[in-house]
Amino acid sequence: MVEIDQLSKRFGNLLAVDRVSFSVRRGEILGFLGPNGAGKSTTMKMVTGFLRPTAGTARIGGHDILEEPLAAKSRIGYLPESSPSYQEMTVGEFLGFIAECRRLGDRAARGRAVERVLDLCSLREVRHQPIETLSKGYRQRVGFAQAVIHDPPVLILDEPTDGLDPNQKHEVRSIITGMAKDKAVILSTHILEEVDALCTRVIIIARGKVVVDETPAELRDRDPGKRLDTVFRQLTT
Repeated sequence: MVEIDQLSKRFGNLLAVDRVSFSVRRGEILGFLGPNGAGKSTTMKMVTGFLRPTAGTARIGGHDILEEPLAAKSRIGYLPESSPSYQEMTVGEFLGFIAECRRLGDRAARGRAVERVLDLCSLREVRHQPIETLSKGYRQRVGFAQAVIHDPPVLILDEPTDGLDPNQKHEVRSIITGMAKDKAVILSTHILEEVDALCTRVIIIARGKVVVDETPAELRDRDPGKRLDTVFRQLTT
């Protein structure tokens, strides 16, 4: 579903991402892991088409993000680290607006799409509340709802549980797991706990380069008896 081919990004003299390549299949939850400043968010922005690469490209469902941007982006659901929304809108109004932006058919079809994600993300009880009045956990659910309202085959999630309390993290992880069965999911994070809780595969990026691409179990087996965070530090320093 997702093929990343030799992606690089340079900002002046800084090579932020250096020839990153990997692929993600349907049903996989890929943890894209690295310390702050490693190039995670820059890579995700290039994959989603928000940032143009210096070199390389990404293909989403066979569509090149540079040559066929509309076709590629239509297959992506994207939740950025700080999910943008119109805070004065109610949850229902905002999701209706997103459905219209996504051109999800006529009014009835857009209404059905909104109803589906209200149930999927457990938002029905707050559908008439302005987004600015919601807790951070509920705002994150709204972010998920806008990302999946068009039922995309690819989900790209940037730090989806950062700043949430333990209960909110559990709720968000349950939503991700439920969505992942028939989608390719990329989870960009610096939180090792996320990898253990959610991911079927791990890529670690350090100084803009991929240093590990394996399962969480294989990562632990690199140094049996040591904590995952110890292994991570050894690989990224």
